[in-house]
Amino acid sequence: MRLKLRDLIGTLLVLAIAIPYVGYLVRGEMPLVQDPRGMSAVGLLLGTAAFLVVRSGDELDRFGRGEIGLAVVSLALGLAALVFAETAFAEVLLAVFMASILVVWLLEIAHHAGLVHLHGAPTAHA
Repeated sequence: MRLKLRDLIGTLLVLAIAIPYVGYLVRGEMPLVQDPRGMSAVGLLLGTAAFLVVRSGDELDRFGRGEIGLAVVSLALGLAALVFAETAFAEVLLAVFMASILVVWLLEIAHHAGLVHLHGAPTAHA
């Protein structure tokens, strides 16, 4: 398979999350992102958009259901990071959320590039 325009757009959206996050880690804030709550919100909005763009038009096979499951876990992590942004473990929760966005994006891109294949269970030969 070949990557498509939607994969490029999704990648750009993920970069739009990663660049401010790295700046946030280095400087403690970025324009429009002053705290974990702001970074969580950016991740939720752009991460959801990236997933919807990259996932659009895909068939719902077993691997696709797994990708959707991982995206739901990532969404839950993002919501938790947003809700618990004022707590002591906000930065750790935000880091786990950001890593989950990266994992979902990597799996989607690898799947679209044909690097990940889902086969049935191996059969035993007698």
